[in-house]
Amino acid sequence: MNSATSERIQNMSTSATLAMAAKARELRNEGKDIIGLSLGEPDFNIPDFIKEAAKEAIDNNYSSYTPVDGYADLKQAISNKFKRDNDLTYSTNQIVVSTGAKQSLFNVAMVVLNPGDEVILPAPYWVSYNDIVKLAEGIPVEVPTSIASDFKMTPKQLEAAITPKTKMLWFSSPCNPSGSVYGKEELEALVEVLKKHPEIIVVSDEIYEHINFKGGHTSIAGIYGMYDRTVTVNGVSKAFAMTGWRIGYIGAPEWIAKGTTKLQGQVTSGANAIAQQAVIAALEAPVSKIRYMIDEFHQRRDLVLQLLEDIPGFTVNVPEGAFYVFPDISSFFGKTLQGVTIDNASDFALYLLEHANVATVTGEAFGNPNCIRISYAASEPELKEAIARIKAVV
Repeated sequence: MNSATSERIQNMSTSATLAMAAKARELRNEGKDIIGLSLGEPDFNIPDFIKEAAKEAIDNNYSSYTPVDGYADLKQAISNKFKRDNDLTYSTNQIVVSTGAKQSLFNVAMVVLNPGDEVILPAPYWVSYNDIVKLAEGIPVEVPTSIASDFKMTPKQLEAAITPKTKMLWFSSPCNPSGSVYGKEELEALVEVLKKHPEIIVVSDEIYEHINFKGGHTSIAGIYGMYDRTVTVNGVSKAFAMTGWRIGYIGAPEWIAKGTTKLQGQVTSGANAIAQQAVIAALEAPVSKIRYMIDEFHQRRDLVLQLLEDIPGFTVNVPEGAFYVFPDISSFFGKTLQGVTIDNASDFALYLLEHANVATVTGEAFGNPNCIRISYAASEPELKEAIARIKAVV
């Protein structure tokens, strides 16, 4: 019997963030003292008021199959959250709850894309965008940015990337991996280009919405002319430290929401019952309830930037959100460190893992081969020790 996997799987990349985390765990099991700065996972415990809501759901016997698109009371809470935080009016039939925002993104790609449709991805982009688009038989079109532009795509770049085959634009703000945040005026400038191409659907990944140090978040769906052609993706993993609870959601034009529900009904059905009830408590709470985490991330960002500035060869900008820095380390390319020749960002990330015992992620996985991603979702002592180790080996 032929045991070969499908071409679909053979052509898919392994998630670089998960691969590096697995490698770090393997080295820890061998007895090495690895500091992990590779995963995008808050190191805080879930807030107690959310735990209590989950316990109450268990006591109230939330154990049956859930509606494919989510409980009605959760969808109402999401609708209220969109109105409160984003000034967006989504009815409950425009909202679909999924098993994490990653599934939400995959669902949308499968519902909207036909073979050969092009999807514009400002690079750097989140590691899974590219392969999700390919799985849906779309064609990723990368638009490179650099540290000089704070890793933001310009309207001129967007216009140049659009072709008759362009079907979608995907981006995140705050951005994973760069931490960049598109302000209202920057989004409005991109919208001026999109107005000339009304057939293009926008996917706005806003999972890091609340971890924003600029003092305000703008949803592109709220800009005039964009509501009916934008899918707003969000979830509770990052801001509420609920990565393992696996709840994401979309607010979308109704035709996309219906298609997503149809697809999900054949793949996973509804998301976890207890987690959904806990998320109601999370979303109904004022944002001030999680402010302590946001403030801590802000302090850590400033600490990491200060420490990295002391390392020759690291070029850093000031990320305005999320919990990552994305330094340009291309000055090391072509050099030999402790007998190891550094030809690219992947070499550099592996060098740091093996010689500094610090796990980071190559920027190549995010569409930018000159950088590495460093997550500061770790304690201050860990961050200080990790960057001291990096400085020592470079």
